[in-house]
Order: sequence, then C-alpha cells, then structure tokens
Amino acid sequence: MQVSSLNEVKIYSLSAGRSLPEWLSDRKKRALQKKDVDIRRRIELIQDFEMPTVSTKIKVSRDGQYIMAVGTYKPRVRCFDTYQLSQKFERCLDSEVVTFEILSDDYSKIVFLQCGRFVEFHSQHGHYYKTRIPKFGRDFSYHYPSCDLYFVGASSEVYRLNLEQGRFLNSLQTEASESNVCDINPVHFLFAMGTAEGKVECWDPRTRNRVGLLDCALSSVTADTEIEGLPSISALKFDGALNMAVGTSTGQVLLYDLRSSNPLIVKDHHYGLPIKSIQFQHQLDLIISADSRIIKMWNKDTGKIFTSMEPEHDINDVCLYPNSGMLMTANEAPKMNIYYIPVLGPAPKWCSFLDNLTEELEENPESTVYDDYKFVTRKDLENLGLAHLIGSSLLRAYMHGFFMDIRLYHKAKMMANPFAYEEYRREKIRQKIEETRAQRVQLKKLPKVNKELALKLIEEEGEEQQISKKRKQKNLPSLLKDDRFKVMFENPDFQVDEQSEEFRLLNPLVSKISEKRKRKLKILEELEAQGQEEEEEPEGKASDAESSESSDDEKGWVEEVRKQRKLLRQEEKLKRQERLKEDQQTLLKPQFFEIKEGEEFRSFKDSAKKQKLMKKTLEDRLKLEEKLGTLNVSDTTVGSKQATFKLKKSEQQRKQQEAEKRHRQERKSLRRSASHLKSRPGRGRLFH
Repeated sequence: MQVSSLNEVKIYSLSAGRSLPEWLSDRKKRALQKKDVDIRRRIELIQDFEMPTVSTKIKVSRDGQYIMAVGTYKPRVRCFDTYQLSQKFERCLDSEVVTFEILSDDYSKIVFLQCGRFVEFHSQHGHYYKTRIPKFGRDFSYHYPSCDLYFVGASSEVYRLNLEQGRFLNSLQTEASESNVCDINPVHFLFAMGTAEGKVECWDPRTRNRVGLLDCALSSVTADTEIEGLPSISALKFDGALNMAVGTSTGQVLLYDLRSSNPLIVKDHHYGLPIKSIQFQHQLDLIISADSRIIKMWNKDTGKIFTSMEPEHDINDVCLYPNSGMLMTANEAPKMNIYYIPVLGPAPKWCSFLDNLTEELEENPESTVYDDYKFVTRKDLENLGLAHLIGSSLLRAYMHGFFMDIRLYHKAKMMANPFAYEEYRREKIRQKIEETRAQRVQLKKLPKVNKELALKLIEEEGEEQQISKKRKQKNLPSLLKDDRFKVMFENPDFQVDEQSEEFRLLNPLVSKISEKRKRKLKILEELEAQGQEEEEEPEGKASDAESSESSDDEKGWVEEVRKQRKLLRQEEKLKRQERLKEDQQTLLKPQFFEIKEGEEFRSFKDSAKKQKLMKKTLEDRLKLEEKLGTLNVSDTTVGSKQATFKLKKSEQQRKQQEAEKRHRQERKSLRRSASHLKSRPGRGRLFH
C-alpha cells in the first residue's frame, strides 16, 4: 500500500504493488509470499480486480454491493461482489463496449452500448436481447418515468427506445451535427446533451421540445485559459436540481447554474486533454474531474484545489463509491486502481478494516526526513574527532554515512575548529574583493579551436550591443553560446585554414585584421598565463590601432586583392617547378602486361585506335564501317532502312579458317591424283 500526501490530504493506493499471475498454484503463491516482502505486505482488497488488457468503464450498483467493469481483450464485462470480495461472474461480448448503464438496484438489468451500433440487454441469467440503432452511438441515458433510452452519437438526431413498449419512438431533431455525451437530471428529469460544436442543448422529455441552449465553447475562453481549436463537450453531469458541470475537449470544467447562461466558475486542467469524467462529492462540496492524466479535486464555490492524483497509466473512467472516501479508476492497464482518501469519508461497510489500518499508520508514521539531524560521512566524523561514536546510539547509520543530532554537531565543530570565525571573516573579505573585481573588465576565456574566429565574434558582439543600446533593440544571441555551433570551437576538424586559396581570396583584408587579432590574442594568452587580471592597457592600444587603420582598409582593398593573386601565382609556379624536379629525378621502370590465351600482341596503336573510335558518335562510326565494307545500309520498300553487319574475325578464327582452306585444297589434290591412277591400269600394277 502506497501513501501519498498533497495539501496535507493523505491518499492510500490500495492496488499498489505486484500482482500474482492467475496460473500460479496456491503452493507457489504461498512460497512467493514468504520470500517477497512486497507481495506479503500488499493489500488485495478485491480478488482479481483487473482486466486482461484494458478497462474502459467502471460503475457501482445502487445498492452498493456490486462493482461492474467492462474492458478488453476480448470484450467482456466483469461483476465483483463486495460482500464476498471476489468476482461474481464474467461475460464475454461480441464487440467493445462504449458505455453501459445498470438499470436495476443490483446486476439483474444492464444495458450495453457497443461500438458496432448494437444495444445489448442483459438480465440476471445473461444475454437477453440485442437491437441496433441507425447511427454509431457515443452515450445514452435512461429516463425512469417513461422507460425511455435516449441515444446520442454521430447524428443530429437523438434516438428514443421505449423499453415498456419494446419499440423506437420518434427521435428528437437537434441543431448539432454530432453529439458526444448526455445526462438526465435526477430531480426534474431534464435531458441535456453536449454537442461537438461546444454547446449544451436541454430538452423537456414531456413536451419533446428544446427549452435551453448554452454556448460552453465561448464561455470556456477566459484570461486564465489557453485554448487551441474549437472546444467540444466531452463530459456532462447534473448535481441536484440546479447545478450542472460541463467538461470540454480542451481540458476546462465549467460549473453552471441552470438559471443563468454564464458559468459560475471555469476550472482549467492545464493539460489540454479532454475531460473524461466528472463526479460530485457533497460532504465537502467538491468536484472530482479527471482527464487521461490527472484526477483533480477542487472546491465548487472557490475553485481552490483540494488535492490531485496522477496515476501511472492513462485514465479512462472514474467512479466514486457512494457515501465513502473510496475512489476507483479504469485505466489503460490490466489492473484497476482503488484509492482510499479518509478525508472524503469513511471506508465502505464491506471494508471497514481500512479505517483501523489507516489510523495505525497515522499513529506510527515512518520518519524518513530528519529536520533536527545532520548527515555526516565517516571522513567528517574523523575530522571532528567523533569516530569513536560509530556504533553508539548517538549515530544512526544511513546510506554511506550517519545522522547525528544537530546540536552535538555544532558543539563538536566549535571544539575541533576554534578559529572558524576567522575563516568566516576571510571568506567574507574574499567575496567582497571578487564583487569589486566583477565590476571591472574581465578577460574572457577563449576556446582551444578557432581562437581568432571566437575573438572576432566577441568583438562583433560588443559592437552590436552598443548599437542595440542606442537604438533600444534586443540583443541577438551569440554564436559562442549557441549549442548548435558548440562543436566548431571544440573539434579540431573544424579549424579554419587561413592558408587555403579560398580563404585568402574571399577575405582580402584578412591579413590586416588577423594581425590585429593575433596581437590581441597574444596579449590575452600572456595575461591568462600570468593570471594578471588588472592589465587592460594593451587592449586599449589595440582598439586605438583599429580606429586609425579602419579608413586605410577601404582604400587598399583592390591592392590587397592584387597582392593575394600575385602570391597565389608565385606559389603555383613554385609548386610546378618542384613537381618537374621530382619527375626528372624519378626513374621510369618497364611494365609488363600479360596477354590472354589465343591472342597475339600487335601494337599499342590498336588500343589507341579503339579509344578514338569509341569517342566518335554513332553516325561517324557507321560511316567508317560502311567505308571498310563491314556495314551495308539499304532502303526497304516500307520506307525504313536496313543495316547488315559483318562481324570482325579474331586472329585465331582467321588462322583456323586458313588451315581449313589448306586442308581442303590438299584433299582435292589427293582425290585428283587417285582418279588419275585409276584411269591408267598398267601403271597401277607396278605398285604390286
């Protein structure tokens, strides 16, 4: 159980601490409770008071015995019996629940408005009936005298469903494009609905006519509130016969008297989040308003904050248990929070032991802050000569040191250091001297990188300050103090190279200005090294030199540019001569290239010819190929052109073709000789 206090109002969080998973056996749960102190000390007021993922709405039945909550995932409703401090039943639904209402004193009659335009009725045994409304619903209210359900949503109409006749009645036609919330006054049954345009329309159910219109969007704009966009109505609640509280989507709560169109008080949550819930606490005349981040309790007459709570997770709904100091919330988390605030009222009957528990905690508070004690370390005790007190009742061990009585500490300090007054006097004199030094011109520490640039910026900043003082303008921020340019004066990679060609050409007067700045920089470094803050004369001399030379800078601008260009040409000439000398000294070594198999080396001229040929255009290459006979271009009958290419043969292919040609010629000659011998048989016998 966690205890927090704001404005001296104690709030006990009964759902704080870790929860054990459901799938653990009883034996393992007992073992964990023995080992873990936090689990053993936690208070589980209602067993398994949670949802699988998220809880969206929570309500208490009129008899106070049952607490009902809806959530996801899967969409479900859970009913908890406070007399048994456990879950009574759980029912899964087809779609997520937007809101629900308990019509009976117990859980026997419940109506659910679901996000799929469905309205589902449940009785004591379970699902009873299901119907559908024409448009998506956002809220509904039950009119007890006529048994009518009033549905508001993404439509200008208010749909009426009569539960006695079991049919839809004529709807109410409003001026709003959409409606977000609605409520019925419990005394005179006036029906009120909050629109998306920031207005509240009031209707009389007996005559089905509109009887009033409040422009809450206009009234929510005050001198203390900051509003972005048009505020729509997100919460609505009646209190008695005449009071009504309205919550807007921009985080304001307006309290109205129905007899006036102006709000009695406007309370801003200062978060800009829609108000989710509004509750009235009659014992202390408080209004409990909540957005997704904070729950605020404030006086409805003065608007003064009573207390506030900020849960760990976003809030979806708040429910105040009737006639007690217990508060329950539905959150964007599995566990539903339970708070007990004794100032608001006593604990409910089913958990009256909470009063005794909180009284015991108040009687024996744990002292965590020591106002009359001084925290000292072991080293401090040795300096004071009190190290022998370690382990005694005069010292209380805490973290890396000890707490001791403040009176004992002062006595020991006086005895250990009797000249404390002299030290105090010297310290005061030193402070006075530093104050007088601060009035004089102080040396500014320059960064390690780009010192000259930093000095230039400091000078420009001083000149701009003088000009802005004369013109009564605001000083511009300094580059040296800007975090975006901090790296430029820390990282050596950003060092400005003054010898580069670009720098010298773009800054023709840089030589003169840099000389002045270098002189001043040298003076500053000498003073910084010696630690002499009194010497300010060199800076004055440098400023005089600047004023005398400022007129010459404009006259010698062209000459300076010419000089820089001449110097650059001379430097380039010297570089070229050095490169020539290096080329002459270097010896050329032969390079060897490997030829692929099947290829012969001809000359380097072929590769040069190929490179020249590749640089030519396609038209030039085609003309050249046509001259060589490897390309034939002819016109066709259709009107287009036809190009025929002859592929160039490689050296290996040419040799192969020549060998084949010789082989064919040899075979022809052999055939001729053989045929000649056959035609002369006499000569042929000589070979036998």
